[in-house]
Amino acid sequence: MRDSQMRSAAVAVAASLGLPVDDAVVLHASNKVTLRLLPCDAVARVSPPGESNARFEVDLARRLAEAGAPVAALDPRAAPRVYAHDGFEVTLWTHYESSGEVPPAPFAAALARLHAGMRRVDAAAPHFTERVEEAQLLLADRDRTPDLPEAKRELLSAVLRRMRASIAARGAPEQLLHGEPHPGNLLATAAGPRFIDFETCCRGPVEFDLAHAPAEVADHYPRLDRELLEECRLLMLAMVVTWRWDRDDRLPDGRRRGEAWLAEIRAALADRPESWAGVQDQS
Repeated sequence: MRDSQMRSAAVAVAASLGLPVDDAVVLHASNKVTLRLLPCDAVARVSPPGESNARFEVDLARRLAEAGAPVAALDPRAAPRVYAHDGFEVTLWTHYESSGEVPPAPFAAALARLHAGMRRVDAAAPHFTERVEEAQLLLADRDRTPDLPEAKRELLSAVLRRMRASIAARGAPEQLLHGEPHPGNLLATAAGPRFIDFETCCRGPVEFDLAHAPAEVADHYPRLDRELLEECRLLMLAMVVTWRWDRDDRLPDGRRRGEAWLAEIRAALADRPESWAGVQDQS
């Protein structure tokens, strides 16, 4: 029912701007819905009430484009703002035909260009540790994570706590980050790779962003701290696994993906010092 309402909100907003819509094709659906509107060929991102950072995303995307960063453009036929309809928030973007996944070297080059652009943009964004805190609070709330076994809860809590402290102790340089630059948020277009979805932007070391990318991308990114990258990857995996057990999580096949990522955490800890052995045994 909610997805249908979100689709209707996108169509209504487009129609109010004189953009013809006969069909709305779902490109991605989780807590938010991304639609391709046809025949006007615009991309609509629709957020439910209270779950949107759309105003920040629109402003940041506009400023990054002006700075020459490789980002998806807002639809030039609509004013660069958030449109409200029936309680939903709708933003309109340019549609790009994508040719598939971006290879590691161009991926790294695009991410480096994005980071360079972000260093030129003054934007208030949360620190990445605030996202860690959200995951920790979710783990502590058994009403919101009723299906998460206690052994897994303890393992995830330990990883979040220890990796957060270890990363902070390194004192690495920090800057504005994409927050989730995984392959699903990078389009291979005729104009080159372009990043999408900036609602998760945060501040932190660039290694936190690289942790979301395929491992091979780091081989082509300049001047990385490899140990910090591994810690950021463990931290990232623990966060995304935690969110998969949120009773309100709507990521397709999310629970199965969470189990697979949890297996990655266990494999990574198996190669780490014996200080993790007790935690692993409990899981």
